[in-house]
Amino acid sequence: MDREQIAPHVEDIKRALDDKVSEDQIAGELENYLNVYRVPLDSAKRSIVRKYGGNPAGLQVGVQKKLAELAPNEPSVSLLARVVSVNPKEIQVNGNAKNILYGILGDDTATVPFTAWEVENLEMEKGDTVRVENAYTKEYRGQVQINFGNRTTISPESPEAVPPFTPGPATVRPAKVADLREGFGGVSMTVRILSLEEREVMVEGNKKMVYSGVMADETGKAQFTAWKDYGLKEGDVLKIEGGYIRTWRGIPQLNFDERAEVNIVDEDFPSMDDLKTSPRIWIEDLIERGGAVDTTVRGILVDVKEGSGLIYRCPECRRVLRKNACRIHGEVEGEADLRIKAVIDDGSGAITAIFGRELTEKFLNKSMDVCIDMAKEAMTHEVVRDDLADMLIAQPIEVQGNVTRDDFGIMMIVNSAEVLKIEVEKEAREMLDDLEGLT
Repeated sequence: MDREQIAPHVEDIKRALDDKVSEDQIAGELENYLNVYRVPLDSAKRSIVRKYGGNPAGLQVGVQKKLAELAPNEPSVSLLARVVSVNPKEIQVNGNAKNILYGILGDDTATVPFTAWEVENLEMEKGDTVRVENAYTKEYRGQVQINFGNRTTISPESPEAVPPFTPGPATVRPAKVADLREGFGGVSMTVRILSLEEREVMVEGNKKMVYSGVMADETGKAQFTAWKDYGLKEGDVLKIEGGYIRTWRGIPQLNFDERAEVNIVDEDFPSMDDLKTSPRIWIEDLIERGGAVDTTVRGILVDVKEGSGLIYRCPECRRVLRKNACRIHGEVEGEADLRIKAVIDDGSGAITAIFGRELTEKFLNKSMDVCIDMAKEAMTHEVVRDDLADMLIAQPIEVQGNVTRDDFGIMMIVNSAEVLKIEVEKEAREMLDDLEGLT
């Protein structure tokens, strides 16, 4: 392949690596893989992305993906899968009848629903193995769905190309809350409902009630959404089989609908009071999981970052102003606020923690009005941040809140916090007792 032919693939790799590697460097390596070592395009692109620390699941052009790697709103995906089920359906589009196919595709990583919008000359039967090019994905009820449009091509493959789909117990994935990860399907778990609310959403132009809240087991808490009325109540212990996991900013969310089996069970299970306690989790575990609901972290506050202390926000969007300007609304009259952006390290990893105005005033033992007067007298906002740094850096601290993930890593929005008073002699004695217990 020449440079013109590989150009879309170079751009695809560059995008998957967040533009951290130059196009020339990527193009040179891709040409070597393809033209010198004769590596297939799919394998070559994945290898380059992995080499520079990226995730091959981020590739979008001309790369065959596993079903578990699919994300919502991908404009072009290529797949090798087995047809688990396929059904015809007639729908109304702009007042006209239209025939479509819908069903489920499976491979050795997951099963995913599909819809074929153009069915002329399309022959698919249950059990067929097919190669799909130029499909696209959407999200429905929190689950990825594959769509076949007018650009999609589907060709038959050898039955041995994909391991056979085996329905039933083999597809069930027993899990605890702490085990939940993006893309899990067929989840089986027992949890207690800690909170529950119903809300109305629009689904395909129709109103539908959904039921969401927080559930928990002895390993932690997670959010859930039920797309069917199971008659649930706060405090119920549920056994759910057939749920699937989607994440929002790293926080796992269990979804289940009419395809799942949901039973209210009467069995020995931790109480509401026990489960409402915020579990303490090591930061390295939070990094691996990507996020968590209502968790506690204990460590050393090692930095008070820029943008802490007295800040001014845009009155329209609440973004922090830079030089009296909002990056969305331009120059505005800012509204004063207080916050702390800190880094906490527990020895296993580090997390950014965001403290709001109330907690910041608590640590400063000063109101925001007093902080504004301090800044005016010193002619700099940094005087407030300096006070916070003097008080908090190198202090042991315990924080509690929700942990989310973005492009910059994991972050906790802190609901409560306490600077700890560690009794060194007592800690040393307990450590020695633990060590003696191991000998």
